[in-house]
Amino acid sequence: MRWCMQWMVAGLSGLGVVVAVAESTPPTTEPIPSIRLERVLPNLKLTRPTQLIARPDRTDRLYVLEQSGRILEIDPTATDVETAEVFMDLRDRVNFGGNEEGLLSMVFHPKLAEDRRFLLYYTAEEPRRAVLSEFRLDESGAKGDPTSERVLLEVPQPWSNHNGGTVLFGPDGMVYLSIGDGGAANDPQGHGQDLGTLLGSIIRIDVSGREGDRAYSIPPDNPFVSREGARPEIWAYGLRNVWRMSFDRETGDLWAGDVGQNKFEEIDLIVKGGNYGWNRREGFHPFGRQDAAAPVDPFLDPVVEYPRDEGVSVTGGHVYRGPEEELRGVYLYADYAMGTIWGIRRRPDGSVVGPEVLTRRPRSLISSFGEASDGTLYITTFEGGERPGRGAIWRVESSETTAHPSVASPSSD
Repeated sequence: MRWCMQWMVAGLSGLGVVVAVAESTPPTTEPIPSIRLERVLPNLKLTRPTQLIARPDRTDRLYVLEQSGRILEIDPTATDVETAEVFMDLRDRVNFGGNEEGLLSMVFHPKLAEDRRFLLYYTAEEPRRAVLSEFRLDESGAKGDPTSERVLLEVPQPWSNHNGGTVLFGPDGMVYLSIGDGGAANDPQGHGQDLGTLLGSIIRIDVSGREGDRAYSIPPDNPFVSREGARPEIWAYGLRNVWRMSFDRETGDLWAGDVGQNKFEEIDLIVKGGNYGWNRREGFHPFGRQDAAAPVDPFLDPVVEYPRDEGVSVTGGHVYRGPEEELRGVYLYADYAMGTIWGIRRRPDGSVVGPEVLTRRPRSLISSFGEASDGTLYITTFEGGERPGRGAIWRVESSETTAHPSVASPSSD
């Protein structure tokens, strides 16, 4: 397998990146261990779980989103559980019509005990759109209150696919949201390179206040605040469909998995003002018409890519910061369809070790990675994929074996 790496030098002004490309993995004494997947709550009935997150004021519970619009509360240490507590049910307003539509992401406010807010990103219909909304806990603090919705942002969606779908609070307290290019194929309306639309971008907003007719304010240090014709919310652009991004809780780096078109999937490090090339590039490679005007902002290379014979749809992951010492500092990511999980390690100088195949779970449909409060890493899978589709949760653990075996389900599902 041939992989391309980039060396990224941080600390510079502007885009903050200088890129040089190498064609092979440099020698290293820093091993990337293989992993095994341990089934959590094997009897729990789930339907297409799209995300798993932790609650900052409770370390004993995790929250699982189902694509149809439910949010479930689980105790990951339980054993013989078939049903979970429903934290909130939004199936009456979530559009789950297309394969990529539905309830896509959730994040609790970092100071939930005092603030009591959380954000959801989902798709709606009539008209077809993506919605970022704020909700509040109910009076007991145990459940979400569906009547408390305050819509922050609505983005028209021309087609049913490429909705993006991760909302995060950054280390700076700002909200980051990945939004797909609007769907169809080839980005027919050129959203990826158009700063006048939020489609094909990652945005950064401040939800602590309002500004004009917006339900949020624009951070004054956003990169395109002063650029004529640009949406001031945009933090980075030239992205096709970022499916899962995460902040490294130790370094603050923002990692993203951007789903490719026909040939290449990619992992990106997202930086302020970055242009990641879509729809003029796919991974490291030219895409589409090359006779268009030169980009206003230079294209940034991905950290790694993989070709279509290795996978068909990337699921971005996390830098591991949990209790498994051997895995600390490894960024794990996966291919949704093939079930392969890779790991890379980024050295302090920006060079990349790997990628290494850590394990495979064919036909599992890896929908997301999720991080517990202590850094323990989980993955969610669709397990078969046919709608309504079953779901499963797996805990990532290091393996003492040197091989990278396929992982068999401990249940008969």
